[in-house]
Amino acid sequence: MPTITKKELVNRIADRTQQSKLLTRDVIQMFLDEIVRELGSGNRLEFREFGVFEVRKRAARKAQNPRTLDKVVVPTKHVVKFKVGRQMKEVVDRLPTSGKNGAAAPTSTHAS
Repeated sequence: MPTITKKELVNRIADRTQQSKLLTRDVIQMFLDEIVRELGSGNRLEFREFGVFEVRKRAARKAQNPRTLDKVVVPTKHVVKFKVGRQMKEVVDRLPTSGKNGAAAPTSTHAS
């Protein structure tokens, strides 16, 4: 499965909107910065049909160091949770069924 970078998204959006890549990059970066700023303030962000970002508190817990097997206390921390919206869920549900380790199942490209 390929990784799409911010640069690739900037190129696609700039081409589709006929805006400069510089302007497009700046707008995308401002959008991302605002998401981070709002989450950093403890706010919930809802994008209808896309999904919801929210900050949740993860309780302290006991864990085990896998190397030393020592018991350690993991302190309380805040984490960002994302709940997928209906439209994204529908699109993602249409992906081909995965094979072993999440890799896409092989498909034949040869005509019979």
